[in-house]
Amino acid sequence: MIDRPSCYPSPAGGPLPLLDVLTSPVPPGRFDSPVDARHVLCLHLGAPVPVSYRAGKAERQGVRLHGQFCVVPGGSSTRWTMSQPATSLLLRLAPAHVRATAEDMGLGTRTFDLAPAIHIRDPQIERIGWMMQAEDHAACPGGRIFADSLASALAVRLIALQAPARAAPPARALPAWRLRHVIEYVDAHLDQDLTLAELAAVAEFSPSHFKALFKQATGVPVHRFVLERRIERARLRLLEGRHSITEIALEAGFAHPSHMARWMRRLLGLGPSQIRAGRPGGG
Repeated sequence: MIDRPSCYPSPAGGPLPLLDVLTSPVPPGRFDSPVDARHVLCLHLGAPVPVSYRAGKAERQGVRLHGQFCVVPGGSSTRWTMSQPATSLLLRLAPAHVRATAEDMGLGTRTFDLAPAIHIRDPQIERIGWMMQAEDHAACPGGRIFADSLASALAVRLIALQAPARAAPPARALPAWRLRHVIEYVDAHLDQDLTLAELAAVAEFSPSHFKALFKQATGVPVHRFVLERRIERARLRLLEGRHSITEIALEAGFAHPSHMARWMRRLLGLGPSQIRAGRPGGG
């Protein structure tokens, strides 16, 4: 039996994120996937690889194709026999978040759980996987709130695939006064790594309901709204000219000045120095 390599780490101390991502090499030979308390989606990367796997008491054959994924529910494991080395993109999702999302979607009490699945293809889940991979490669520039938003989108889609007949959430609206409270909270805490659950609590909705209702009310996803508020705060501070670019980046909630500069160029078409130079008396 060959163990999964050490790049599949044990969870670190402290609260786990709703969703994280890990690129893991998969060795040839037979092994049991590590048991994780979280649900694990394994997206295959690269060329097709013939495999065999145990589903219940039966050993079955198949081919892992790029973008296909398997669902390993939290606390369980799958036995694989790999014909050659492979690479997996592992999305690890908190079961409590899936159960809460299922309850929000009208599936009853928080007892819903995912069932194991092998070699599934779904364009929406693939896109979430590639976005999480891009975040990981770029050192997570979107922060916790972006990963939290993807966690909610992933939970909704997985539930829809496994319970499609009952997966439509009830239509509701975000009251204007609650939206105002959320915006005020965002503006007062821009220097912090905001989370979806934190903002949902301010609005007094569950994260999955809040995510949809906020986009309906504002026209943009939560993480995009927060990013735009960060950009606007930084732009105004640059025009004031009283603080350094580093101080402004940190106050607006960016990880560092280059992070702020990258998003300013993308959204405004100008870098921090150009914005500052445009103020009256600047240069």
